[in-house]
Amino acid sequence: MGLPPFHVHPQVIVLLVGVELAYLTAVRHGRLAGSDGDGRRRRAALFSSGMLVLLAATSWPIHDLAEDLFSVHMVQHLLFELVAPPLLIAGMPAWMLRALLRPRPVEVVVRFLTRPLVALIVFNAVLLLIHWPAVVELQLRSEAAHDLLHVLMLVSGLVMWWPVMSPLPEMPALSPPAQMMYLFFQSLAPTIPASFLTFGSTLLYPAYAAAPRVWGISALSDQLVAGLIMKIAGGLYLWGFIAVIFFRWHDREEREGWDALALHGVQRDVRAGLAKKAEPSRP
Repeated sequence: MGLPPFHVHPQVIVLLVGVELAYLTAVRHGRLAGSDGDGRRRRAALFSSGMLVLLAATSWPIHDLAEDLFSVHMVQHLLFELVAPPLLIAGMPAWMLRALLRPRPVEVVVRFLTRPLVALIVFNAVLLLIHWPAVVELQLRSEAAHDLLHVLMLVSGLVMWWPVMSPLPEMPALSPPAQMMYLFFQSLAPTIPASFLTFGSTLLYPAYAAAPRVWGISALSDQLVAGLIMKIAGGLYLWGFIAVIFFRWHDREEREGWDALALHGVQRDVRAGLAKKAEPSRP
């Protein structure tokens, strides 16, 4: 069996296009807030890229293949949790985020959930939940449960990425060294469920055994590939962010930090000036 027949999911398209149009309208009306044109265009491109990632994850062929191949199901999870959230956060201007957080209960909940330790716990708790065999079976049987879990994955991804991507000074991102440590710990956590998928000799999700065998891949091989995707692809993606953070931090320190050679030259000039002043004036 090859690709499943082409199938449009109109409710998903309407929802995502509605969110995109609402964002673009808000940005257009918020141009008087003083943000520069280049910054607006860059943020709009990032946000729209995040929405395109969500559209790809919820449309043919990924959405349809995910019902037959657990490995594609894992790719879908990575798009919801790791790829789309940082793009969406980076694409939202500070004034828009403040407007969304203006209701006091919303601000209190978001402040609590986006604390680094809490964010790590929430994200990995959701990660374990969505890979629990009973939950996987439920979302394959129920479209409503499937959609709800997608929303939960996206929200947990936004929570996890906030300590790294936050643009709000009042809810600041971690320092670059702390960001790297935070993402390092996050890269380790998924290795536990991934190990059960990669090294397990029994099928954890019977529903996928009954699914049509796409491209002749056995259910157990499909499960193994899913574990490798979670462990290797997810880990490399996070380590890529760690590398970018490190080099940006290094460049900023080079530009803004103390230059030891320049400081040495200043000290030499000061000492020479003091020595000249200390010389007795000639008659």
